[in-house]
Amino acid sequence: MSRPRFWDPDGTRYGIPTYPYRLAPDGLATRRQLRAQQLRPGGQDVAAQILWRSRRARGGIRAAYLFRIDLAKPVRQMTPARWAAIDAALAARRICRACGMDRGYTIPTSLGVCVTCADVPALAA
Repeated sequence: MSRPRFWDPDGTRYGIPTYPYRLAPDGLATRRQLRAQQLRPGGQDVAAQILWRSRRARGGIRAAYLFRIDLAKPVRQMTPARWAAIDAALAARRICRACGMDRGYTIPTSLGVCVTCADVPALAA
C-alpha cells in the first residue's frame, strides 16, 4: 500500500507534521476555519501543515498552516474606535489625489486618481 505524497505526521521529512489535502486530523484548523468558529490562533505556533500540488503556485506546491482548536482564543470584539478607524481608512480610499473630491467609489490603484481625472489627458489631446 502506498502512502500519499505529503503524508508526514511525525514531521521528520518537512520539519512539522504534514498532511495531504483533506486528510488533517480532527482538532486542527486553518485560520479561515478558526475564524468561521469565531476563534483566532491567539499567538500559538503552527501545529501542522497541509500540502497539495497546485498549478498556480510558484514551486507547484501550496501550503495551509494548521492551529490547535483547543488553544485558540475568541475573536476580539470591534470597539467603536476600531470601527471609526476602518471607516476613515475606507473614506480615504474614495478621495481622488488630483481633484480632492470624494468620488463615492474606491479609487483604482492602477490609476491612482479617479476615472474622470485619469481621462482628462485623453480629452485634451
